[in-house]
Amino acid sequence: MSGRAQLMWDEAVTSYNFGPGHPMDPVRLALTMRLVEAYELDRGPLEVVAAKPAGQSTLRLVHREDYIAAVRAASADPSVADTAYGLGTEDDPAFAGMHEASALIAGQSVGAAEAVWRGDALHAVNFSGGLHHAMPGGAAGFCIYNDAALAIARLLELGVERVAYVDVDVHHGDGVQAAFWDDPRVLTISLHEHPRTLFPQTGWPEETGGEGAEGSAVNVALPAGTGDEGWLRAFHAVVPELLGAFRPQVLVTQHGADTHFEDPLAHLAVSLDAQRSVAESCHDLAHKHADGRWVALGGGGYEVVDVVPRSWTHLTAIAAGRPIEPTSMVPESWRHEVFRRTRQLGQLRMTDGRTPQWRDFADGGYDPADRLDQAVLATRRAVFPSHGLLP
Repeated sequence: MSGRAQLMWDEAVTSYNFGPGHPMDPVRLALTMRLVEAYELDRGPLEVVAAKPAGQSTLRLVHREDYIAAVRAASADPSVADTAYGLGTEDDPAFAGMHEASALIAGQSVGAAEAVWRGDALHAVNFSGGLHHAMPGGAAGFCIYNDAALAIARLLELGVERVAYVDVDVHHGDGVQAAFWDDPRVLTISLHEHPRTLFPQTGWPEETGGEGAEGSAVNVALPAGTGDEGWLRAFHAVVPELLGAFRPQVLVTQHGADTHFEDPLAHLAVSLDAQRSVAESCHDLAHKHADGRWVALGGGGYEVVDVVPRSWTHLTAIAAGRPIEPTSMVPESWRHEVFRRTRQLGQLRMTDGRTPQWRDFADGGYDPADRLDQAVLATRRAVFPSHGLLP
């Protein structure tokens, strides 16, 4: 193994840019990489690697050929974007070079999956990825190509028999679920804000997988306003037991930072410290259930200065085996870079000052009147029996 961890990065991923005023501001990627460098995580056990863009045959593992052709056409001439494919919409405006930028991000996630399965790295991170809403035949929710689904599809192509995907973005991981709805080799778990109150209005606990793959789709629909304690309680009440029963050979995780209480596009109230805690748990679960094989992706996150860079730098540091002490001061050089790029003042520390704690679901204390507990129990009842587990 050439390195314990790889960070997939090519500066050109910042060309994934829907234009001024769009929430998906690529400055969040650049600032994350600059913070990784400020902590010198790119020196030592973390190897920075630029993978090649996903080619046609790779994209076809998930996406329809006519959709790829439509993306290519809109990329060459944005004026011909076809809204029937979700292109040229308010969420997904067409831009010159769209295909190339999207394929490059997808290539990083596919490269991460290949590196982990082939043993070039134990952990691999692509925080520019996690574009989980793209469907086989259409763009959606700021996502053109579904790099997470493509990484999983590539693992299956390489002979992996069981892949688990855990998505903690505030939005339902609908595109990944759709790609593997009928495939019992892939377990998709999504914790997200309830579909009644947030895009894409899917991810109900009753969505459990297609015929022959019952229980392979798992959805925890969290009440709006859920904070650290409830979020962590739900994660630990669902994810570890299912991974233990499924026994994945590779764990793929998506770490959208838009669960944060400062995120402008959603309604959860999770802190940076809880996000860090879940990243640590995913790392531990990969070692417990998947021989350490872990592919970690980014995702949503629209507080692009104060939240996203710190959250994903914590994720990268955990994967590198050099976790950052939350109370540590953010390097001054990075704060200067933040001001240079955004005219904002960056955060002083790598914490929101929280100490996340939760009550374990298995230790009693279930409250049938509590909306969070109702959500957890609905999910457990829907899928746990399919895995031989008691709800």
